[in-house]
Order: sequence, then C-alpha cells, then structure tokens
Amino acid sequence: MMARFEFLGRFARNRGALVGAALILVVAIVALLAPLFYPTDPLRIVGPPELWPGEDRDFPLGTDSLGRDILAMIVHGARATLLIGLFASAVATLIGVTVGAIAGYFGGWIDEIAMRAAELFQTIPNLIFVLTIVVILGSTLGNIVIAIGIVSWTSIARMTRAEFLALRDREFVQACRAMGMGNGRIILGEILPNALPPVIVLSSLVVAGAILFESAVSFLGLGDPNIASWGRLVGDGRQLIRSSWYICAIPGVAIMVTVLCLNLIGDGLNDALNPKLRDR
Repeated sequence: MMARFEFLGRFARNRGALVGAALILVVAIVALLAPLFYPTDPLRIVGPPELWPGEDRDFPLGTDSLGRDILAMIVHGARATLLIGLFASAVATLIGVTVGAIAGYFGGWIDEIAMRAAELFQTIPNLIFVLTIVVILGSTLGNIVIAIGIVSWTSIARMTRAEFLALRDREFVQACRAMGMGNGRIILGEILPNALPPVIVLSSLVVAGAILFESAVSFLGLGDPNIASWGRLVGDGRQLIRSSWYICAIPGVAIMVTVLCLNLIGDGLNDALNPKLRDR
C-alpha cells in the first residue's frame, strides 16, 4: 500500500503528466458516454452539408460534406480511437514481453532467432506493413488492432530482453534455481515483475503510436467503414481542405491532443517507475 502511495506521489510531481491524465480521463468518459450523448448512428446524414462551427446551434462543430454531425462523429470516434490504441498496445505488449522474456532468459540460439526475427520486422516500413495486413485480413476493427499490434512489438521485446539479461543472473534468481524452481515460475513470478516498470512506460507510448497508425489507415480509406473514427473524418475532409478546412482541423486537433497527453503520461510513468529518477 505504501509503495502505491509513493508511486502516485512521484507521478503527481510531474504536472504535465497530471494534465495529460486529466484530459485522457475526459476523453475516456466522453467515449464511455457516447451512446447517451448521441444514441443514433453518428454516420447518418442529419443536416445541410458543410455547416461551419457555430453556424447552427444544433451542430456546434458543424457538419461535413455529406451533412453528418461532426461533434457526434468526434464523440463516437473517441471510443474507437481509445479502444484501438489500448487493445493494439495490449497485443504488442503480449507478443513483445513473451518474445523478449524467452530470448533474454534462455539466451543462446533462442536469443539469436528471436532478435533476428525482430530485426526482420524492423526492416519493413511499419505503415506499409499495417496496410498490407489490413488489406489481406479485411478492414475490420479487430483486424486493424491485430495489424498494429504485430508491427509494434519489437521495441517492447528488446526492452524486455535487456531487462531479463540484467536480472537472470542476480542472486535472487540463482536462489530460486537452487531451490528447484522451474523456468516458467522463475520467469513469470520472479524476473518479470522486476522487469515490468520500463515495459509499462514503453507500452503507454505504444498506445499513442497505435492511435496514429489507426488514423493513417482510416485516412487512406482502409478503416472500418461502419465505425466513426477521427482518422476517417480527416480523410473525408481532405478534398475540401481549401473551402471547409475545419472538417480536417477538428479531428486533427483531437488526435494531436490525445497523442500528446499519452506521451505526457508516459513521461510521468517514467519518472515514477524509474529508480534513477525517483529523487529528481
């Protein structure tokens, strides 16, 4: 309990992280309450096309080129954006921690194969890799999550491997081996909890990267056509950027603020979890 309070205290010292956490909390609440705010389909046509923000009280942020309510799409798009970011980060973390833990603990030829596989993934441009997977599997929300997770695990794997290499020969691990404890129990119960802090920080940054990937996929027209997302709204408005630039600007600002807040939270987690920065 004391450790938890110490963590929260160290995190609270970073004002930028607090602001980021507060704004992300607001976005999360809006995403959760989206069906209450706008219970109908946000993609349906509800008004005249290209109404500017403030021009009609029924549409505070205006309408797009088809007459869809931009505020309704922003509110519902927050849900899709956060879900994709969180689940894609979870997929990347699961793959990366598994590969990095096995490579770092066992070493030898297992480490060589795992690291060469990570290098192979890193040689392929991430966005092109994501687009290829989405085209092959289909433009559904689940497939986009899987595609982003597959291309985002390498940095987590390298971080986990480095932590396991530093911890696998420590005294407490040798004591566990001397007691006859199995490799799986040592990896999951002893080394992994000590290796998680930097992995948690990196995973929080993967969430921000996943949101940008999803925005790029939707911008290029390969996102789920049945779901409102910020990237899709930016893509739909790019042809009218000279006459109705607000259609791109509003979701673009939402993406920018969300990613910035997630990066600030990552900095706060690094300050709170990194023992070298605890007394900073």
